[in-house]
Amino acid sequence: MKIYTLHAKQNLPISIEEAWQFLSDPKNLKVITPDFMGFHIQSGADRSMFAGQIVEYIVTPILGIKTKWVTEITHVVDKKYFVDEQRFGPYAFWHHKHFIKEIDGGVEMEDLLHYKLPFGFLGQWAHPFLVKSKLDKIFEYRKNKLVELFGTI
Repeated sequence: MKIYTLHAKQNLPISIEEAWQFLSDPKNLKVITPDFMGFHIQSGADRSMFAGQIVEYIVTPILGIKTKWVTEITHVVDKKYFVDEQRFGPYAFWHHKHFIKEIDGGVEMEDLLHYKLPFGFLGQWAHPFLVKSKLDKIFEYRKNKLVELFGTI
């Protein structure tokens, strides 16, 4: 069983309050997700993030195939971190931690994602060119969009 990891950090010239306000609104996930993902929130984004919150999406991760993705916000510590975990969707396992902390001139945002693909060996074989490359593009888009919205340090 192969568990993959993606780790990303980004500094933004905003207050921790502004960062948390943006990140804790589930509707903003659509803002920082590239159009090629066909991302649409179906339910659960009607209030600020809280532990136990279920959010349902439709995504189009591969070959134009629409997939339902259900995540649960499992942990929230105000202005420090939150964790989302997939309950149903395209991954065999998805555990995504989002950290923010104050730094000189703004905040540091850190993502730590652990995930496992379905389909055993076939999933591992497809990882480098189908999944990892797509996740890298998604996180690069997210980084650029946050710079566009908030600037850079």
